[in-house]
Amino acid sequence: MILYKSPGEIESLERSNALVLRILDALEAMVAPGVSTADLDRESEELTRKAGARPAFKGYRGFPGSLCASINEEVIHGIPSKKRVLKEGDIVSLDFGVVLDGYYGDSARTVAVGKIPEESRRLLAVTREALEKGLAQAQVGLRLSDIGFAIQSHVEQAGFSVVREFVGHGIGTSLHEDPQVPNYGTPGGGPLLKEGLVLAVEPMVNQGSPEVRIQSDGWTAVTVDGLPSAHFERCVAITSSGPRLLGSSSGRG
Repeated sequence: MILYKSPGEIESLERSNALVLRILDALEAMVAPGVSTADLDRESEELTRKAGARPAFKGYRGFPGSLCASINEEVIHGIPSKKRVLKEGDIVSLDFGVVLDGYYGDSARTVAVGKIPEESRRLLAVTREALEKGLAQAQVGLRLSDIGFAIQSHVEQAGFSVVREFVGHGIGTSLHEDPQVPNYGTPGGGPLLKEGLVLAVEPMVNQGSPEVRIQSDGWTAVTVDGLPSAHFERCVAITSSGPRLLGSSSGRG
């Protein structure tokens, strides 16, 4: 069942997403060779608790960390570890969420560790652009599949591929609400987009094959060909005046 949000609820979601973006800014500033994903995880939880919120992912379906930190060929759901130390040339996806006053915030961005290969740089740029193109379709009167079509078209024109096993989602007082938001599809399909709908749009884009597999830890999704993957995510409210990106940041993933 799709739940539509009141203006007051959207303001609550604005606050929770603003906190997520502030914490992601702090984590991005920490990213450097020699930093472990456990370091990033610890900082994310400390900042969340200080703000009077709680990490959304910790304990969710048994996930052990506060932050999903996925390096290079890891697509999503990388488990933080002291053994996972960033090195020059890596890319790392930082996917993070909070619960603040009962409302969820959720966002992700993929960050370069020092100087990265040109094709990795292009992968990050194209994935970020695909997110922006998807968010631009979050308009009253359009259809849900218009979002995925815009994302898929941009990604494939650039020679990359869209992950299909994982999708975006509605968000509110639950982390994952209806509807699911695929990053692919044909235009003009799916539910009509109406005022009050809040979505987490999150393209996951692979440099090579779109196929992924889950590692033995039961969480970490990796590309089957070992090539890098990027992930960007923002929450957007559909309003009568157009898409409202929640969190009032500069609009980076």
